[in-house]
Amino acid sequence: MFSVKEIKANVSEEMAIFEQKFKDSMKSDVALLDKITHYIIKRKGKQMRPMFVFLTAKAINGTVKESSYTAASLIELSHTASLVHDDVVDDANERRGVFSVNALWKNKIAVLVGDYLLAQGLLLSVNTSQFGLLKIVSDAVKEMSEGELLQIEKARRLDITEDIYYDIIRQKTASLIASCCAAGAASVTQDEDLIRKMKKFGELVGMAFQIKDDIFDYGDSEKIGKPTGNDIRERKMTLPLIYALNTSSPAIKKTLINIVKNHNEEPKKVKIAIQHVVESGGVKYAYNKMIDLKNEALKLLESMEESDAKKALIGLVEYTVYREK
Repeated sequence: MFSVKEIKANVSEEMAIFEQKFKDSMKSDVALLDKITHYIIKRKGKQMRPMFVFLTAKAINGTVKESSYTAASLIELSHTASLVHDDVVDDANERRGVFSVNALWKNKIAVLVGDYLLAQGLLLSVNTSQFGLLKIVSDAVKEMSEGELLQIEKARRLDITEDIYYDIIRQKTASLIASCCAAGAASVTQDEDLIRKMKKFGELVGMAFQIKDDIFDYGDSEKIGKPTGNDIRERKMTLPLIYALNTSSPAIKKTLINIVKNHNEEPKKVKIAIQHVVESGGVKYAYNKMIDLKNEALKLLESMEESDAKKALIGLVEYTVYREK
């Protein structure tokens, strides 16, 4: 399996140019805002979203265009804004092991910073007349909001079916990766069928990515590097738990529902729930579904001409499902 470093090597020049353009897109004359956006840039993650944009563009066209950089910046601005807002909604003090914006500057400032980032994304696309890219990313932001609200609505009643779960992760997580691949394609081609195909590819990869995250919550916290059982504590009905509830005996099902509803803050009870889910085959079932989605995504690339970019794109898909944290 390729490492992130090896995958990024295929678009290292593009990523370096993007980083500067992304920094420029966040600049402000307001000193406080500049200080906060500088803090945000410093704590960037693996940058998988811009990699999906550039690798898709290169796999299709052999190169990237100026509009590819606009696409990557627009997506990253929208994604960063959503993370800042999410931390406020979740009352989270940390993200990736460092303080969140709201923890350091309070909720009001964090919300305004998120709004500023969204506005910068809108202006970036309008000022460069990239209205097609703006529509692709705006559709994704809309779906992300709908997915979050659908999850909140269903979590209150604990009545999420497997089909509804797929709807939630398609909207909440997969829509953004789908927009990366669609925007990457749209930045180098006007072939609408190919753009739709790459959007579907990104959607399938994004769903596999989210299932992998859901599986982590039932794993070894030391190996993963973060606490497990959070989904149960937050009453999130993910695929391993849904499968366990659908296949377990009435007694086990009753125990699981009772823990999720009434004892989700008790570590010992959460541990019991995790054990029941694992023993029911919930994690194995979710893993197999994830692999099916990954394979379906890779089939969409079969007709694409062979290239280093295509190999790296396949490597990025493999990484999303076989990563260990």
